[in-house]
Amino acid sequence: MTTQTISPDRDRRIARLVDPEIANLLGLLVLVCLVFSVTATGFLSETTFVSVAFQLPELGLLTLAMLMPIISGGFNLAITFTANLSGLAMAAVLHSFGGADAGAFAIVLGIAAALATGALVGWLMGVIIATTGAHPILVSLSMMIFVRGLGEFLTHGGDISGTPNAVQAIGQGTVLGVPAPILVFAGAVLLWHIVMSRTRLGFATRMIGSNLEATRYSGISTRRALTLIYTLSGLMCGLAGIVMLARFNSVRVGHGEAYVLITVLACFLGGVDPFGGFGRVLPVAIALVILQVIASGLNLLGANQHLATALWGAFLLLIMVVRSIWTSRFLQILFARR
Repeated sequence: MTTQTISPDRDRRIARLVDPEIANLLGLLVLVCLVFSVTATGFLSETTFVSVAFQLPELGLLTLAMLMPIISGGFNLAITFTANLSGLAMAAVLHSFGGADAGAFAIVLGIAAALATGALVGWLMGVIIATTGAHPILVSLSMMIFVRGLGEFLTHGGDISGTPNAVQAIGQGTVLGVPAPILVFAGAVLLWHIVMSRTRLGFATRMIGSNLEATRYSGISTRRALTLIYTLSGLMCGLAGIVMLARFNSVRVGHGEAYVLITVLACFLGGVDPFGGFGRVLPVAIALVILQVIASGLNLLGANQHLATALWGAFLLLIMVVRSIWTSRFLQILFARR
């Protein structure tokens, strides 16, 4: 009688077919949907899921903007104010061409201005972090204060409203029955997945997050990589600003201020290492869906907004503990050798 062994090649094939992290998150998503389907009347309805599809991209795009800096061992605390400043740049361009009556050229120019504004803010942070060695938290916090003050100075603390119907369609319209914002978010997720898994920048981002000095000695230009990481983060903020402007038909400096910490928690729920070096896009996207489903379920239950926020945080704390234990046990069972 012979003892059967599992080859390393077979282990790798199983791991590719059965991703424990994604399986855990999908299982959690199903569990959350089941709980709210029992407790919240009308949860399993088209209205609920359409609402999720319209609300998710706002937080989702900001989370993607936070993702690469965290994997690189840093943070971008200026994401919401960068997004709002980008939206203000687009709104200013549109209003200079007639506001709600602006034509196609003005819309394209406004979108370019929003993306350029976000990328510029991110580039400036990246350059400072890469050249001075200052901690990303301090740099991004300083940039957050600067961008917020600049935006309030330019708008006198008010907002800018009124955009063409074509712009509003980006945040409020549908394409073949699918909400347009969720399509924008899906495209951004696909792009970030390709960047992080198929490009040298994605490899360098993980290397920098694991060990900056070792990455530098390995021949990778860490200054260039860090600058590009924060530039792309700012670019994603610009896209978020466009979607936010289109969805609310107005923009102000302080919109979504509370999203900063939620984006960090969403990254951690999606398996991103808080110390950098590891993280994937798809698990984070699933984690975002879970968080938005929870928010919609609590809203249907009539929970107070502040209580809902507290429950959201408590849920995340619980999941961090359960996820760690569950993943460890799952891997031990899956790859146990006999």
